[in-house]
Amino acid sequence: MTKKISALLLCLLMVFCVTGCKKYKDTSSEATLSEESEPIEPTYYTNPLTGVSDYTENIATNRPVAIMINNIKSAQSVQTGVTKADIVYETEVEGGITRLMAVFQDVSSVSQIGSVRSARYPYVDLALGHNAFYIHCGQDPTYCAPHLKDIEDISIDSGKFGKRIQNGLSSEHTLYTFGDELWKGIKSTFKNTTQTNTQNWQYFVGNDESVRFDDLSCTKVTVPFSNSYSTSFTYDAQSGKYTRLSGANVLKDYKTGETVDVKNVFVLLTTISDYPDGKHRKVDLVGGDGYYITNGTYTFIKWSKGASTSSFKFTDTEGNPLKVNQGNSWVCIADKRTSNPSIQ
Repeated sequence: MTKKISALLLCLLMVFCVTGCKKYKDTSSEATLSEESEPIEPTYYTNPLTGVSDYTENIATNRPVAIMINNIKSAQSVQTGVTKADIVYETEVEGGITRLMAVFQDVSSVSQIGSVRSARYPYVDLALGHNAFYIHCGQDPTYCAPHLKDIEDISIDSGKFGKRIQNGLSSEHTLYTFGDELWKGIKSTFKNTTQTNTQNWQYFVGNDESVRFDDLSCTKVTVPFSNSYSTSFTYDAQSGKYTRLSGANVLKDYKTGETVDVKNVFVLLTTISDYPDGKHRKVDLVGGDGYYITNGTYTFIKWSKGASTSSFKFTDTEGNPLKVNQGNSWVCIADKRTSNPSIQ
């Protein structure tokens, strides 16, 4: 009897040990597997210039960089870096020509930008509206030069955050800057390179929203700045973006061959007149009427800026904040008396 009880106890003890060990081993394995299979999700922050959440915090809070880009017709074919800009501004400078100002939230990610040209008064105001660093090569000495004291700017040249690269054109059309080198130069030149109060440039809609104006279609818009200069955008329904043209020519990046494609096009109408020298153009940035073009459609808008340090405010015709699609933008500022934009 005693032997039978001892044998039974031995069997129970063996079962208990096997069962217990197996349970402990499985639990440990599952815990280890669970820990290894749960990746840490990165946190993305909103690019305030586009409304897209695709940046790390340190980049999203950087102050933007605004760079003057040569847009004379003979130099349009050697433009590079414009495709990477978050916002591009275009308006008259002198002689019927326009110049571009490309604004970047993360200029360090753009390999080559240019060709870089001189500063003009209205572009200083546009850069101030973003609290941006203003990059140029020289300036209009009469009207713009005194205004540069109001902004943190760098006039670059060969060896000073820039390099002249032969591109088949005369020397004044050959200056380029390089994003990473430029940003390092900015950080070494200025103390405060971050925004203390980061706000979105416009009222961008959420990821699950899309702005359309189904009663007003726009597959092409042409903005004449003068008798000799006009910029057009044609809509590509597949990409949902507008491709930039100068006259009838589709413009491509000099280095990458990419077309300039933008999600949003703004046409702002104002008064543009000559300064007393009869050469340089004075652009009124107080406010006026305009158009917002996106997703193959358009609507009429009101716009205002006012003070140099103020950003643009866009509303619908009733004064409500304009809802804007996430993405990059091109802003045309044209003379309301002569431009007469064509929308098709």
